[in-house]
Amino acid sequence: MMVTGADLLSDLLHGMRLTGLQYRRVEIAPPFGLTFGVSDARAQFHFVARGEAFLRLDGEGEASLLPVGTAVFLPRGGRHEVLSAPDAPSRDIHDFESVDICPSVCAVQACTAEECAGGKTVLFSGCMEFDLGGMHPLVALMPQAMRVDTILERNPEILPMLEAMEREVRLRRAGYAGILSRLAEVVSAAIVRGWVECGCGDATGWVEALRDPRLGRVIAALHHDPARNWTVAELAAEMGSSRSVFAERFLSVTGVTPLRYLTELRMRLASQWIGRERMPIDIAAARLGYGSQAAFSRAFKRVVGYPPGASRLAG
Repeated sequence: MMVTGADLLSDLLHGMRLTGLQYRRVEIAPPFGLTFGVSDARAQFHFVARGEAFLRLDGEGEASLLPVGTAVFLPRGGRHEVLSAPDAPSRDIHDFESVDICPSVCAVQACTAEECAGGKTVLFSGCMEFDLGGMHPLVALMPQAMRVDTILERNPEILPMLEAMEREVRLRRAGYAGILSRLAEVVSAAIVRGWVECGCGDATGWVEALRDPRLGRVIAALHHDPARNWTVAELAAEMGSSRSVFAERFLSVTGVTPLRYLTELRMRLASQWIGRERMPIDIAAARLGYGSQAAFSRAFKRVVGYPPGASRLAG
């Protein structure tokens, strides 16, 4: 059966793992500045439920306006600020006292009743675990911040979810915190899907690879059977070309050699299995086609930068 680009994009999204770890409902009166992600590279999400705010990314002097009803997803997290005005001073979000609403959601009341009565901004923000499985290199190619308003025209189904989030934040009905966290995950996933379906921005090489039927067959084969001891000749046969033409085409589109791509794919899978799923190292090595744990550990450290045992500690 021929694998199409649409099949590979579906596989990419099917393997997406996006789980909220900690959410905050923040009420704050201007002037304010909140700093997020100082020591956390996990994905971040913000939704402006009331008022407006500005987003300033680390390393960028200009702040962009986030009107009420706007959601933004930062796939790689990192330090950034949510401000009442572009020139507002900022404090780390952890400096503010919080009250737990449920195990993964807390409330931050950063203004007094009198201050809030004069006008307040209400945010729903979250820290998320974000992974694209075997396609995880795409995360590095994503924009630092991905706004929902850039994809609403092509994805109008997101608008009712944003409206539902606004109502849940405003009304605070029973169970609203859990509902908000699930909606935030769905909206974030929809933002990622919109970016992928719109051509992945500047990640033209990956999109070209995924949408090229001949090269797509090769990438699909690698992802469906990463443990196989693939040779360049076998992969070229999957593409239906000579070894030299295949190798040149693969390198020009993906930026790496086919065997390097396979090794990195194996190590990404191993990191997930060992770190998050707590799979024993010897089982992960065998599942990925390594004849010995020692050979696997050497390859893992060469690609990832540390031994597989440290991956379990990090996970």
